[in-house]
Amino acid sequence: MRLLRPGDRVDVVAAERAGQPRVVAVAARVARVPEPEKVPGDGGALVVLSVPRETARALVGAGSVSRLAVTLC
Repeated sequence: MRLLRPGDRVDVVAAERAGQPRVVAVAARVARVPEPEKVPGDGGALVVLSVPRETARALVGAGSVSRLAVTLC
């Protein structure tokens, strides 16, 4: 069973090993949740979000140095 569906709103939180978690995106709309791959991974999942360009840049930057998590709004 999937927890997220297209149209849901989520906040995206960046968690780093050192320091407090920080919110990177607020009320981002879930655009797509692709089918999970059959090959086991690291426990992560792909979620496609619809966000403004500035937020997209912040997500890419945060994702390169932090683990990202989503919370339902």
